[in-house]
Amino acid sequence: MSDTSKIPCTVITGFLGSGKTTLVRHLLENAGGRRLAVLVNEFGDLGFDGSFIEGCGIEGCTQEDIVELPNGCLCCTVADDFVPALNKLLDRPNPPEHILIETSGLALPKPLVNAFNWPAIRSRVTVDGVITVVDGPAVAAGVFADDPEELANQRAADAAVDHDNPLEEVFEDQLLCADLILVNKIDAMNAQDRTRVHAEIGSHLPRAVKIIETDHGKVDPAIILGVEAAAESDLASRPSHHETADDHDHDDFESIAIPISSISIPEELVRRVALAGEADGVLRIKGFAPVDGKPMRLVVQGVGRRVTHNFDRPWKAGEPRDGRLVIIGLKGFDRKAVEAALNNG
Repeated sequence: MSDTSKIPCTVITGFLGSGKTTLVRHLLENAGGRRLAVLVNEFGDLGFDGSFIEGCGIEGCTQEDIVELPNGCLCCTVADDFVPALNKLLDRPNPPEHILIETSGLALPKPLVNAFNWPAIRSRVTVDGVITVVDGPAVAAGVFADDPEELANQRAADAAVDHDNPLEEVFEDQLLCADLILVNKIDAMNAQDRTRVHAEIGSHLPRAVKIIETDHGKVDPAIILGVEAAAESDLASRPSHHETADDHDHDDFESIAIPISSISIPEELVRRVALAGEADGVLRIKGFAPVDGKPMRLVVQGVGRRVTHNFDRPWKAGEPRDGRLVIIGLKGFDRKAVEAALNNG
C-alpha cells in the first residue's frame, strides 16, 4: 500500500478533564458524511469515556464505531490492546475513512505514535496528527506546576532542568508531541488567564506549534482532520521524558470507583463533587448518576472545584439506573475525605 492509501488516524491527547471526549463528540457530530471510528481509552480499568460517546444518537455513528479499551493506558498496552483493536476496525467490510484515538488523560502520546511503525499496521495506517487538548483554566491556575512563573525562569536559565513533578512531565510530554494544541474552556478565562496559559505552553515547546483557543471543543473539523503530519515518521522532533513505554510508570497515580444512588437535586451532587475535589491528591472526578423522575442520565465532571454537569442521553430500556463516579488522583490520595464528601457532603 502506498502512503496515500493509508487510513489516517488522529491521536487526541490531553490531561485529565481537558475536554478530549467533548472534542471527539463534536467531530462525530460534524463528520459531514465521513465514516469515522473511535478508539477510546481511560486510566485503569474504570473507563467511562466510551460510554459517553457510545449510543449517543449521533447520526452515522453506531456502537461498532466506538471501541473502548479500559484495561490500561494505550501507550503501555500496545501489543495486547491497541494493535488488535486497530486491525479489527481496519478489517471490517466497510472500514472507517478516519480513526480518532482518544488517549487516557495520563497517557504519553509518543510511545503510541511510535507503535504506528509496528510491522502489523505500518502499511495500513498513519498518524494524521497529534492534537493536544489543554484545560485552559486549570493551567491558568497553576495545576501542572507548583509555581509556573518560577518554573519558566528556571527553564530559561537551564534548558536541562529536571522535572520532579510527574504531573508536569505528563503534561509536557503531551505538548511536546503535538501537531496542534487546543486551549479549551476559554469561556471560563479572562484575558490575563489566556496570556498566562499561552506563555506557560510556549515555555515547554522547543518548536513552533499552532495553538487554537476553543470553547467546549468546538472547532472546525477541517482544522483537526487532514493535518497530514505522518507523525510516526517525525519522532525525532517530538522529545519526551519517557522515550519508551518501559520508562512510563503509572504507579504515581491510582483510581477508585464509588457507586452513586439516585439523587433528587443535581446541584447537590455537584456541590459534593466540588467538595471531594478539594481532598488532598485528587486530580479528577467523572461519572454519571440517575436523577429522580428524570429519564436522562446525568453526567458530572470535576477538576478541582470546577464541576460541570449535563444530561447526556436517556437511560436505555432494561439498563440498570446505577450511578458511579471515578476518582483519579495521586498515589495515596485521601480516599476517606472523598468518600465522606460524596456520601455526606
